[in-house]
Amino acid sequence: MKKIEIITRTEKLEIIKKILVNHNCLGLTVYSVMGCGRQKGHISKAENDDVATNLLPKIYVMTVIKDSELKLIMNDIYNEIGTGTHGDGKVFVSNIEDAMRIRTGECGENAL
Repeated sequence: MKKIEIITRTEKLEIIKKILVNHNCLGLTVYSVMGCGRQKGHISKAENDDVATNLLPKIYVMTVIKDSELKLIMNDIYNEIGTGTHGDGKVFVSNIEDAMRIRTGECGENAL
């Protein structure tokens, strides 16, 4: 199993949810977060002064998927939310040793 952590623009949430549902991934956790990467935030105008805003609103989506779905989901994320510009975000992938559905005691991929 793999844990996928996606940090991207807030307006991309519905697209990410659609991608995950299309790959039979029905569970996810979403946080509203602030952050910046290479784009280093942005400059905004406030009463004729430039104000540097280093942190931008983003979403953080976390889910656990079957190993067999990883490349397909990664490819869909790249194709459907990537714009080729700074701020598109990042996807982090890590191994999950085991999982358990507390309600039934099911373990491994059956718990997903």
